[in-house]
Amino acid sequence: MSSDVAVRIDRVGKRYGRHWALRDCTLSLPAGRVIALVGANGAGKTTLLHLAIGLVPPTEGTVSLLDKPLRPGRPQTLSQVGFVAQDHPLYRGFTVAEMLRYGRKTNARFDQAGAERRLLDLGIPLKHKTGRLSGGQQAQVALTLALAKQPRLLVLDEPVASLDPLARREFMKTLIAAVADTDVTVVLSSHVVTELERVCDHLVLLRDGQVRLVGDIDDLLAGHRVLSGPRVDDAAFDGLVAATHGDRNSHLLVRQPATAPTHPRWEAHPANLEELVLAYLEGQD
Repeated sequence: MSSDVAVRIDRVGKRYGRHWALRDCTLSLPAGRVIALVGANGAGKTTLLHLAIGLVPPTEGTVSLLDKPLRPGRPQTLSQVGFVAQDHPLYRGFTVAEMLRYGRKTNARFDQAGAERRLLDLGIPLKHKTGRLSGGQQAQVALTLALAKQPRLLVLDEPVASLDPLARREFMKTLIAAVADTDVTVVLSSHVVTELERVCDHLVLLRDGQVRLVGDIDDLLAGHRVLSGPRVDDAAFDGLVAATHGDRNSHLLVRQPATAPTHPRWEAHPANLEELVLAYLEGQD
């Protein structure tokens, strides 16, 4: 990629009627990375993804995709974008083979032979109608169609939300194997933080329609830690993100590096991604 940024979002807001789904959002999604997008239901994740690839126009602000400004009605770079929605939309009356042929006819760079090999390796018969496949198989077909476009940006909006744990694990294995040796940028929205921790290296967290936390996951984890000790008032700690208090003890997540000194009465340990995400989702800042 010529640029180190896949998507630039500058002071973007999106309003539906009187409701702002996103407001004053400024964000750069780094190219060639696997990016986790997290947030509670209604936080604006799907809206952000749709804005980032030109499916909906912003109410205010600007969006650039792969160094080109996105304008309403002119999705000029969508041929370089792969998109998998939560419900894995497929033509249910088509066979898998017919879906692949449709993909080849509608995408100039479509790798039909590679897609067929991937699906056969997964044990998904090409002659079966997509509507008769299991949820996990439908997700794999949708992912394969997106990958076959050979995209520079791959966007996945809650692709494993409806899958059982085994199908979810197989989907993530396929995804990581497919992008491991490429420079494709992946944006993965999911509530399953344990899955994100295994595969993602960059984090964007939305709360109430705004970006509340963003950065490389390793850097974010290194800049936070969990403290446990005697009950304290929240105001006593600089950099406090979230606190849980018992009758005599407090459990705090704070913005502090591991090298920061700790009072002898307090225990400190590194934060994991789930602790970090939950703390910022529940935060009051």
